[in-house]
Amino acid sequence: MMGSSAVLLRSVLLLLLASFLPLPADGAERPLQADHIVVLKSERRLMLLHEGVVLKSFWIALGRHPEGIKTAAGDGRTPEGIYRIDARNRDSYYHRALHISYPNDADRKRAWRLGVDPGGNIRIHGVPPGFGPTGPGERMFDWTDGCIAVTNADMDEIWARVPLGTTVEIRP
Repeated sequence: MMGSSAVLLRSVLLLLLASFLPLPADGAERPLQADHIVVLKSERRLMLLHEGVVLKSFWIALGRHPEGIKTAAGDGRTPEGIYRIDARNRDSYYHRALHISYPNDADRKRAWRLGVDPGGNIRIHGVPPGFGPTGPGERMFDWTDGCIAVTNADMDEIWARVPLGTTVEIRP
C-alpha cells in the first residue's frame, strides 16, 4: 500500500507528464480517461481524475453569481453537488459541451420547498465564436448562466478524456 506522500508524488508526476503530451488526432488512441471530475468553484479549477490521481487541472469560468448553491433557473449560479455527465454535444454553440445531470433529487427538493423552478441545462463547455480567451490554460471572468466554461483548447482535451457517465463533483 502506498503512503500519502507516494500518492501525492505519483499525482504530481502524472500531472506533469500529461501537460507535455500532445492530444492524438481523431481516430487515434485516446489519452487516459477520467473517471471523476472535481470542480472547485472557489479556486476556479476543474480537475480530471483517474482512480483518485489528478490527470490534469484547468482554469474555469462559472456563473455570473458564482458564490452559493444554485436554487433557481436564471439565478446565475453554478450548482454544487454530485452529478454525472449524461450527454455530449460535439456541435454545441459553445465549442463542444458535456451536459451535467443537474438537477439531482436534492436540487429538485430544495427548489420545490422554495417554490421555484430549479433550472437545468448545466454544461461544461468552451467559449462561443468570437469570445476569448481561447488558448490553453487562459483565465476567464465569470460569465455563464451557471455552466462551467473553459477555453476551447482546454475543452478539446476535456472532451477527449471524459466519457459519458463520468461522475462530476462540484464543491464550493
